[in-house]
Amino acid sequence: MEKTWFLHLTAVSLTHCFLACLAMNGSYSTTDQSALLAFKSYITFDHPHHILATNWSSATSVCHWIGVFCSKRHYRVVALNLPNMGIGGIIPPHIGNLSFLSYFNITSNNFHGHLPSELAQLHRLNVVDFGVNNFGGGVPSWFGNLPKLQYLRLANNSFTGLVPPSIGNISTLESLNLRSNFLEGRVPEEIGHLPKLKTLSMGFNNLLGSIPPTFFNISSLQWIDFTSNMMSGSLLEDLCVIRPKLEFLALSGNEFDGQIP
Repeated sequence: MEKTWFLHLTAVSLTHCFLACLAMNGSYSTTDQSALLAFKSYITFDHPHHILATNWSSATSVCHWIGVFCSKRHYRVVALNLPNMGIGGIIPPHIGNLSFLSYFNITSNNFHGHLPSELAQLHRLNVVDFGVNNFGGGVPSWFGNLPKLQYLRLANNSFTGLVPPSIGNISTLESLNLRSNFLEGRVPEEIGHLPKLKTLSMGFNNLLGSIPPTFFNISSLQWIDFTSNMMSGSLLEDLCVIRPKLEFLALSGNEFDGQIP
């Protein structure tokens, strides 16, 4: 199952939180407007009369644009919620100027290219959902510099290369989903240092080696998915005893051996 109950509830609850913070009146940041108009200039639409093509206009406040949510206090953009909108293109560096952005969801569209390093400037990000697009290149190491990130979903894209060990620096991370890409190499043991991680999904890649023993030190872990990789080694015999919160363990399509826990 691509979306677990936890992933779904996290996304829904955070979306509702930002909906409650929607600013209906007041001034707004010209910096935010410029950044989003630049973003729009890089977007491709699935038909010429797409609603965003006309709705995202300098004639109205960004806080009234479809998919854009602002804080009541500062009238700054705190959320972009644009899933399944029939849009594509690339993410330009200008998005890095949305300094209050906490929620960024563009899942199930047709975006491509590399993720710009300017996104590392968005230190308030809690949720990043770029799943089901066609992003490529390596998973950026700068994700490890986002101090408030809780939910990271890059599933169903075309990312290549190694999983960056710097992800292990995100002490707030609760959900990591890198499923269905072209990632390779060993799973970094640093991910096992994430104290709040609940769901980990890396199935359908080209990962090698064993599951790092540090993973089984995460007391909060509930969901592990390494389906259809090229991993090997044995599992801890008392895995189910030392990790009683673990509810889902998917390891099929690999080369694990030894006893089933």
